[in-house]
Amino acid sequence: MAVTGGAGVSSRARQRLAALVPALGPALARSGRRVRLALAVPAGLILALSFPPYGWWPLALPAVAALSLLTRGVSARAGALIGLIYGLVFFGLLMRWMTVIGPDAWILLSLLEAAFLAPLGAALAVTARLAWWPLAHAALWVGVELLRARIPWGGMPWGRLAFGQAGTPLTPYAALGGAPLVTFAIALVATLLAYLIVMAVTGRSRITASVASTRAWLALAGLAALLAAPALVPTPTAGDRTVTVALVQGNVPRLGLDFLGQREAVLRNHVGATEELARRVEAGELPKPDLVIWPENSSDIDPYRDPAARALIDHAVRRIGVPTLVGAVIDAPNPDQIYNVGIVWSPATGPGATYIKRHPVPFGEYVPFRAQLERFVSRLERVRRDFVGGDLPGVLDVGPARLGDVICFEVAYDGLVHDVITGGGEALVVQTNNATYGRTGQTEQQLAMSRVRAVEHGRPVLIAATSGISAMIAADGTIVERSAEFVPDLLVHQVPLRSAHTMATRVGAVPEWLLALAGLVATGWAVWSRRGTRAGGAAGPGQVGAGAAGPGGSDAGGGTAGAAGSGRSAHRRDTVESTPLAKP
Repeated sequence: MAVTGGAGVSSRARQRLAALVPALGPALARSGRRVRLALAVPAGLILALSFPPYGWWPLALPAVAALSLLTRGVSARAGALIGLIYGLVFFGLLMRWMTVIGPDAWILLSLLEAAFLAPLGAALAVTARLAWWPLAHAALWVGVELLRARIPWGGMPWGRLAFGQAGTPLTPYAALGGAPLVTFAIALVATLLAYLIVMAVTGRSRITASVASTRAWLALAGLAALLAAPALVPTPTAGDRTVTVALVQGNVPRLGLDFLGQREAVLRNHVGATEELARRVEAGELPKPDLVIWPENSSDIDPYRDPAARALIDHAVRRIGVPTLVGAVIDAPNPDQIYNVGIVWSPATGPGATYIKRHPVPFGEYVPFRAQLERFVSRLERVRRDFVGGDLPGVLDVGPARLGDVICFEVAYDGLVHDVITGGGEALVVQTNNATYGRTGQTEQQLAMSRVRAVEHGRPVLIAATSGISAMIAADGTIVERSAEFVPDLLVHQVPLRSAHTMATRVGAVPEWLLALAGLVATGWAVWSRRGTRAGGAAGPGQVGAGAAGPGGSDAGGGTAGAAGSGRSAHRRDTVESTPLAKP
């Protein structure tokens, strides 16, 4: 029954929307798999442009909606291929900074991450038959991000939808359910838009006009609620007390893979910058800090074993006269292994408490299958000794502040950040070294993650980077001050220390697992319903159509509708059905 006039979405509105987005109208409905695969390329490109360094965050909406529409009405196998192509383009552009390591590393990492979007595409295709498919699709995005953040070798969370939404109207959702809830929100807004597009461009439907109208109004109400609700989420920035913090960015001799070839120069740069800080404090140009933070790798010479390195650090810390968190690389008991650490250095007693980085980066800080891979990839010899991870969260008392310390990429991992906040961290510190990836966009992407973390846990975030971007971020995600790249810099500000926990901190990973489980259940239900429909189809083709179109069970937009109308079998080869957008 066609939806006409005021009883639903008007025919004129359908025609206008179809004219504006012809790729999503009847032309797409009749298109073959090659057209869909071709359209997956710009869709993936648009999603990448929503992330830093481009930062056109609203583009995430059409990009996510496009994947739902492109996988609509196709087989699971075709959906997987569409998802793979989409992912290759997205991750290829997002992580182009990996080309600094080598084109082979960039291609392999992009392939690995894109492989996760293949099952996503398949699941989107399967669940598109459900009446409530926008919810299922949004939950599936959370589910695939859960997997990417954990496997293999501890996962790679780069490119989560939430990390492209720093400083946007949807960011406050992070305070309620963390980064996973932000991903769910942006995906649900996008899929509801896709749902309305499906209703607008279709020329015929098996559902009644009243049902179509009700669903359209529900979708619009859902959109309005999703966009309005974050304004009601409190994101306070005031603290229990304040301390003055100085971030030291000493800079590096040169960018790229070889910047650490001059380890002593890097150390001396940070010693010199700290001496400059002391001079400016004495001159009254800057307030005296209560504590100082150096970045990751500010001393790649083990100060416990090298008397000269220890003397340099000790001199700088005594000169400024306050506890300093120093990023260093130190030897492990095994001579083939090393630690990436943050050391609390006292001006009176020298080195004290330490945090050992818990999540070393595979192939960057350690090499899995070293013996086998080094035969083929000589570049891996640059990683001469493997970093090994620590076991304890980085909760450190640095002067008057209790800090939660994570090192570099660790800020991307929900659990590592959550542990240091629940462990008592009053501010989050990110000691990082991005000199290898300078001016490639990687630093901006990591900055965006830190902004999301600030809102998620209601903590100020202090980023100390060897060569930038160093930054001070308020608990609401606002950037108080940031440095440029590849210049020495000093950032000195009063920082509110906070002890209150957000809802996201209290519930931890529970929302992520529940949403991922919902996506899995929805996929299973869709598969089961499909099999039941096929089994019922033995009584006649009309029953197949009825099963596909029932508003209470599966969505009428699935691949069986065309088969029902003509009596063709639902068991078709992997091609796009003739009317995948026909039913909402």
